[in-house]
Order: sequence, then C-alpha cells, then structure tokens
Amino acid sequence: MAQPPLLSVRNLCVRFDTPRGIVEAVRGIDFDVGRERLGIVGESGSGKSVTGRATLRLLPASATVTADRLALGDLDLLGADAAALRSVRGRRVSMIMQDPKFSLNPVMTVGRQIAEAYRMHHRVGRSEARRRALDMLADVRIRDPEHVYDLYPHEVSGGMGQRVMIAMMLIPEPDLLIADEPTSALDVTVSMQVLAILDDLVTRRGMGLLFISHDLNLVASFCDRVLVMYGGQIMETLPASALHQATHPYTRGLLAALPTIDTAGRDLPVLTRDPAWLATRR
Repeated sequence: MAQPPLLSVRNLCVRFDTPRGIVEAVRGIDFDVGRERLGIVGESGSGKSVTGRATLRLLPASATVTADRLALGDLDLLGADAAALRSVRGRRVSMIMQDPKFSLNPVMTVGRQIAEAYRMHHRVGRSEARRRALDMLADVRIRDPEHVYDLYPHEVSGGMGQRVMIAMMLIPEPDLLIADEPTSALDVTVSMQVLAILDDLVTRRGMGLLFISHDLNLVASFCDRVLVMYGGQIMETLPASALHQATHPYTRGLLAALPTIDTAGRDLPVLTRDPAWLATRR
C-alpha cells in the first residue's frame, strides 16, 4: 500500500499586487511530495522559489496565495493560524536558502544558532542542546565541531556556512526539507560535497526533499522525479533519470541550451517560447 504524500498541492496560485498591476507568479499547479527527492527546474522567474516559499507561507503581504488543497499530511496550511505555522516551520518542514551569509544571524555564533533551533522544538537544557548541535555539525562532515561551534558566520567559508545552515535546518528532525538553490553560490567541488551530505542525511532519515534548481544536469543525477516549470505552470513531470529524454519543447529547449564539450566554438541555440504553452495546463 502506497504511503500518503508528505505535502499535497492542488491548484496552487500565487499573485503579487505590484504598482504595475497583478503579477501571476504561480498559476494553478498540482504536485505531491513523498519520502523522495523531487526536483523543480526552470528559468529564473518560472515560479520555482515562490512555490517553495508558498508551501510555508513565507511570502510578503503583497502576495495572495490560493489553492484547492495545500496540506502537510492532515494539516491545512492555508487555514493554519500563526501558532500552527510556527510549529510546522522547522519542526516538520525546514527550508535551506541560497546564501547562508544572509540567513545566519551575524552577531551569534553558529553553534548557538543551531542549538537554539533545536531548543525551539524540543524541551531540553542548554548542555543537551549543545551536545546535539555538536553531533549535527559532525553529521554535516565538519571536522572540528568544537572549534566551529564558537565561530561567527563571517568567520566561516561559503561551503562551511552552507553546511552550518543544513545542520540548523535538520536538527529539529523535519519530515520534509525544501532546498532552494543550496549550491548556487559554491564551486563545483564544494557543491558535490554538500549534495553528498544532503543525500546521505535524507536517505538515512527517510525524509522528503523538495530540491529547487536551475541546473538540469544536477537535478537529473540527484533527484528521483522532476517538475519542469515555465511561466508559473508545470510543463512536464517525469522521472529524473529520463530528463534527457523529455518530450515537451520547453524542456527540450532548456536541454539544448546547455553547453557541452562538443559545442565548444559554436553558438548555443536560443530557446523559442510558444505562448500556447501557457494556454493549457499539464
């Protein structure tokens, strides 16, 4: 018997009220996330990050979010009050942002921030929270947790800062992790290390992962399923292993625009967008 999804989304719409009028950022999308690695890919402005933030109601007051269903298990996220959302954020669903330098408190040591994240959702003392934070730093493969615990965010590198952010988001032991471009600010070697950490922790804990990225090759190798978004809609849903055999012209255009060794010295094709893609939902 199939397990129910961790997150269920039906007809999700997000609109922003701007000085130039209403902007429809997400236009009636449907998807489920189970205990799997689900990738969302697409160009900048396609609605990927807005979709991730909408699930946790982390959008500004100018945004209007509607859905036929937006549920975390049996909890209606659209109807949840502020107290219910606080209990969900971090404890049941955590979110890793793109750049840890803007997500960490600059005047608190990284260890204290991780420990506080644990104490927010577990009734433990300071010593137990510190022990758990040190264990979590070790889990994200930081070699000297005792030393790093007492560092401030500006004293750690970009790759270590991202590991600290992963530790902070995972220490409350959530069921679902949303990772929004978690490796975009890192070099290739560090990116692979961070992805290996995520893969190991998600697999060992049996979590769900919503992985938002613009890197098609990365998602194809890392995720189980892929949603391809354009103009706030889902163009195509397919197994990640079959991404390079995608049939939708938008996905084919994105794949064709990727540089390869064979294309050296030649111009990359420019994606031609068809207005008809937004006329029908898939």
